[in-house]
Amino acid sequence: MRRSLYGKLAAVLLGLLSLIGILYVTLTLFTAQRYLQEVDQKLNRTLAERMVSGRTLIKEGRVDDKAVKKVFTMLMDVNPTIEIYLLDPNGTILAFSAPPEKVKRTQVSLEPIEAFLSEKIAFPILGEDPRNHGRKKVFSASLIPIEGPAEGYLYVILGGEEYDSVAQRLHGSYILRLSIWVALLSLLVALLSGLFFFHLLTRRLKQLASLMEVFKLSNFSGSVSYSSHVDPREGDEIDQLGSAFNEMAGRLVQQMKELQKIDAVRRELVANVSHDLRTPLASLQGYLETLRMREGRLTPEELRSHLQIAEKHSHRLGKLISELFELTKLDSPEAQPRYESFSLAELLQDVVLEFQTEGDQKRVSIRTDSGEGLPFVRADIALIERVLENLLDNALRHTPEGGMITVSLSSDDMKMTIRVTDSGRGISQEDLPYIFDRFYRGEETRSEISEGAGLGLAIAKRILEIHESRIDVVSALGDGATFTFHLPLS
Repeated sequence: MRRSLYGKLAAVLLGLLSLIGILYVTLTLFTAQRYLQEVDQKLNRTLAERMVSGRTLIKEGRVDDKAVKKVFTMLMDVNPTIEIYLLDPNGTILAFSAPPEKVKRTQVSLEPIEAFLSEKIAFPILGEDPRNHGRKKVFSASLIPIEGPAEGYLYVILGGEEYDSVAQRLHGSYILRLSIWVALLSLLVALLSGLFFFHLLTRRLKQLASLMEVFKLSNFSGSVSYSSHVDPREGDEIDQLGSAFNEMAGRLVQQMKELQKIDAVRRELVANVSHDLRTPLASLQGYLETLRMREGRLTPEELRSHLQIAEKHSHRLGKLISELFELTKLDSPEAQPRYESFSLAELLQDVVLEFQTEGDQKRVSIRTDSGEGLPFVRADIALIERVLENLLDNALRHTPEGGMITVSLSSDDMKMTIRVTDSGRGISQEDLPYIFDRFYRGEETRSEISEGAGLGLAIAKRILEIHESRIDVVSALGDGATFTFHLPLS
């Protein structure tokens, strides 16, 4: 409990209330003492004067022992707590009522006595205590005689030795004892109330800490939620903290799921890359070993065939590695398009010319439909060229002999629309959602040997994503496919 927030708050509260209690009791004792001294001194202000009035205690510099003894006896009978001292004009003690062994001073200061007699200073006025060198007490004093040349002073200490301790003052003052008990009871009530309210306040923090611990033990994937009865925007800091925790936990759970999904994709990607690299590499190695083992025994036609197949696998391997590097570069945060204005129609003509020879060899017609006077677009020309190349390459590989590929351009006030349509075998509805996934091959092409590695459409999609565009496809088995994307006008 001492390490918990509630325990620390309780300890701080207990310490503060204890300090307040000590200060209150100390201040109460001090003020009560000063008040009692003031009252006592005011009530007995004329005590010494009344004792001196009509009596001759000092005559011609000599103490009248009988008169002094009579006065001392009378005063001690009236109030046994007082102490009486007879002083000469210099403050030297001539006689006293206290036991001789207890009187430590032979002389007292006349300054407080003169202040008392002049009444120019507010009460209480403290004078030196003959019993103790370091203590002062309230008193009553009078000149001897009251009128005429001063021959001495009657000095009466009002608080005797029995009222020197705090316990004795408490015992003698009902109001003081009651005040201290009321103060202590009030502090106790404040302590209990503070502990109760601290419990109410820290209960929500304790609940939130428990939820965080549960969330941590679940490896940041469990479903936890801090429930609040008020709107976090209208609640206090704890409600706002709980709301922030809920949002943070939700995001962490979502990110953990995404990381798990990415990890699964990564494992599948590694497996696919390994397979696609191993297949052409094994074939290339096999044909090269055949050439070495049968050196000099192959006919020119067999030698040419083996070399062509080895070259084909080598080309496929190089293309796969190149596409992997290209996709890795596009996935990096630094991959940003270099925008410029250019004619998409002219770029399209150049790309079509690159594939014209291959199309003629496969007896596939490639035509463009771009119209006249098309506006410029704003994009990265090299990357858009790569998109067009990948789409045409994909269309050529899936379009049979005698088929047709059409690339059309159209524009409105905001964008240019590009469509690549082929008359190939089409894409099944089961494969359609996955054709842009990396290394994905449709059911019809998985058993076929193809130069494609399943990265062309993924690269095209990624390039358009960094252009803040998207690519769509419409297809059905036997009806070919149409790929569509848009670019902003310059």
